[in-house]
Amino acid sequence: MNTNDLLKKDCFTTEEIVYLLGANGNDKTLLFESAARCQAENVQNKVYLRGLIEFTNCCSKNCLYCGIRSNNRQVKRYTMTDKEIMDAVRFAWESRYGSVVLQSGELISDGFTRRVEKLLRKIERLSDGKLRVTLSCGEQSYDTYRRWFENGASRYLLRIESSNPELYKKLHPDNQHHRFETRMKCLEYLKKAGYQVGTGVMIGLPFQTMEDLAHDLLFMKQIDVDMVGMGPYLEHLDTPLYACRHQLLSKENRFQLALKMIAVLRLLMKDINIAATTALQAIDPMGREKALKVGANIIMPNITPGRYQDFYTLYENMPCTAEDNEDYMASLEALITLAGHETAYGEWGDSEHYRRRDKGQGTRKKDLTESVRPVSVWLSTKKIKGATVNGKQ
Repeated sequence: MNTNDLLKKDCFTTEEIVYLLGANGNDKTLLFESAARCQAENVQNKVYLRGLIEFTNCCSKNCLYCGIRSNNRQVKRYTMTDKEIMDAVRFAWESRYGSVVLQSGELISDGFTRRVEKLLRKIERLSDGKLRVTLSCGEQSYDTYRRWFENGASRYLLRIESSNPELYKKLHPDNQHHRFETRMKCLEYLKKAGYQVGTGVMIGLPFQTMEDLAHDLLFMKQIDVDMVGMGPYLEHLDTPLYACRHQLLSKENRFQLALKMIAVLRLLMKDINIAATTALQAIDPMGREKALKVGANIIMPNITPGRYQDFYTLYENMPCTAEDNEDYMASLEALITLAGHETAYGEWGDSEHYRRRDKGQGTRKKDLTESVRPVSVWLSTKKIKGATVNGKQ
């Protein structure tokens, strides 16, 4: 294949994406330059800030790759108080962040639903509705998603982790509480409720092929997501998947592959939001800056109180970035400037992709299921039948 000719296309086949993900030398440079141009033309050179608040590491799931899985007895569990959460929100507001992210382990209960609703109302009052809120609280019922949306949440991140159902099974226990089909149905629910919907995958997993990663990118385009957070897979000692660490690419190779995934996704979905994730920084101290240079336009500084950050360990050597002072803000702005971008203080940074689609639909709360490929259609292409949601056929 000719890389120059390939990069002029608006869409790619699986084989073409595999080729781009394998690019090295001058071909990799061409890919990165093309992604940077695409970013500048479609989402400008602004970088939007999302203050990340990891408000509890309690989780009902037992995913085989995750350090806060329910069966990990080495983790010190915590749940932040409302005051601690709102203090962090206030810091984000006073630091002119455009939005905050409330992230937690996956919990399903009436009490949890009501608590998040209450927090959303408090954030609305504190900022007079001027802070956007992203939620990342896992699989929930449609009613729960709708209630949170109606109380002020506008974005939701639910990572699919892998769009290959067979690989997904290798990453999770084989039971009703860990179903690929449920994950897919929840993405539909989020679209229906009206959210800007985000998803993401882990890059460089055991058992994962380059074709899997190509399909992941095409999957994101097919279901028409508005934002993506993806990064290199990093192993955790206290997880079952750690036993497969000898099958992994080197961390540097996983890092480079993640940058290429970001670049190809920018070319595939020109106007979505793409995060420069913490996992990149865990491998390379300048990882986020490098991601900004090849297509990412979101940074999520961790504003969780420092006394809790050591306990939200999804993977080993997870960076602790509880920076709550002027020095950190200066260093963050310098990082963004060094990448050739502008820090978008006080701006929501809504996905251009979402805004354009929303404008065409005429209303933010309109049922958007027409724009997402139904789960039944996607599953049929994967030769899976009998999708279940919450244990029901």
